[in-house]
Parts: sequence; C-alpha cells; structure tokens
Amino acid sequence: MSTATRKPIVLVPGAWLGGWAWRDVAMRLRRLGHDDVHPVTLTGLGERVHLAGEQVDLETHIADVVGVLDFEGLEDAVLVGHSYGGVVVTGVADRRPQRLDAVVYVDTGPLPDGLAIADVQPPEVRERTRSDVDRLGDGWRWPLVDRRTLEQGTFGSAAGLQERHFRLLEQRATPHPDATLTSPLRLTHAQPPGVRRVGVLCAAGGLDLAMMRDLIAHGDPRVSVFADEDWELYELPTGHWPMFSMPDALADLLHGIAVGGRGG
Repeated sequence: MSTATRKPIVLVPGAWLGGWAWRDVAMRLRRLGHDDVHPVTLTGLGERVHLAGEQVDLETHIADVVGVLDFEGLEDAVLVGHSYGGVVVTGVADRRPQRLDAVVYVDTGPLPDGLAIADVQPPEVRERTRSDVDRLGDGWRWPLVDRRTLEQGTFGSAAGLQERHFRLLEQRATPHPDATLTSPLRLTHAQPPGVRRVGVLCAAGGLDLAMMRDLIAHGDPRVSVFADEDWELYELPTGHWPMFSMPDALADLLHGIAVGGRGG
C-alpha cells in the first residue's frame, strides 16, 4: 500500500450535523486503506450538544478542527468540509497549512477575510434563518428546518435523499449555534500556502462543472472564487447531502484526491 493511501483524512460536517453524518464515508475510506480517518463533531452539535451556548462561534469551530490536527499530530492531511463546514476548513487551512496536503470543499466554497456566512446569504434565506432562531426563544440556536423546506432545496438540493435519510436527520440533527453564522472569518493568507484546493460540486439539482466553467468564462462574480487555475474541480451526480445519498462515491472521490496529492 502506498503512503498516499494512508494519508490522514479529516471530515468536517455542515450545519446541524455531527461526526455521525460521515459514518458510511469513513467506513468506505478505511476499507480503501485510510486508517487515519477523523470525522469531527464540532462544539455544540451531535454528541457534543451539551456544550452548546451563545458563546460558540466560528472561531470555536475552527479551534475544534485545529485541535484535531495538532493533538493527533496529523501531517499531509486531506481536510474536507461540507456546506457550513467549508467556512470552518477555510479558517483551519489558514492557520495550519503546514499540516495539510489539500482542503476539499464539498458543495461549498471558501469565504474571503472579514465576511460571515450571514453576509453572503440571499436575503430570504437570512430572514428565514433569523425567524427560525427567534422561534426557539433563546436567540442563539438555529433549528433544523422542516422537511418541506429541505425537499424544496432552500439549503441545497435534496436530490438522492430517501425516507431513511430524512428520518435520520430528524432523529440526530441538533440546533446549530447561530453565532457561527454571524461571526466573520479572519484570515492571514489570501489562500493557504502550499495547500491544494479542491471543489466537489453536487450537480443534481444544482451547479455542474460545465455550468460553472461557462460562468467563470463569462466572469460571473458568483463563481469567481473558483476561477484561479490551481483549483481541482470534480462533480457528483447527486444533491447537497452526498454523505447520505452517495457515500461510497464520495469516499472513492476523496480517496482519489488523496492518492493524487503530493507523494501520490
């Protein structure tokens, strides 16, 4: 087995999710030879829900993942962020580029320095989020949106999700600390030095590679972050939640990204 197949892989989930969401992806990666796989549960979510509070912000979640890299002594790691997790891994890659081979954005992308997620949300999504936070009454928890909203694709295409996936979300998703959405990302580097940047588009019901390349060619600002030539871009024929709808395909893609990295 090559050293590339033993490259550490760190999996950071999106809003409402914990490390549990990566179970099937992690199992597949281990079968493919990646013994060092770390599905992360961010503070206040999943089995760490007891640590939730209004003080939990984006810096808290960045520190969670930096701690995994440092205390596990990971080197040449592939850092994966899904959805909200894309902002977290951007901060982590900025702080620990020397520990990474690649940062992978699964149906998400990086934010620039000084912006928060709430700053780039469409007004209707921002208003819906604020309404849902206010509905819980404590002013800092964002609950999982209802099934109809998920199915409508307001927070990403639901293509590929089955009844069992919706039930799993209803059973295990936890309210997300709202300050992580409103606190700005702080970066030292325009992009992490020496770290590969990889984008994985979930194309069913959303943006595919052909569409993105056409938008880039026409200078569309919505995809300008992916216009740099160093980006490695891939797509999966499923919706926004590939760890549920296509876990084996996602794991196989992450395996290929790891093998194709430095030393691969």
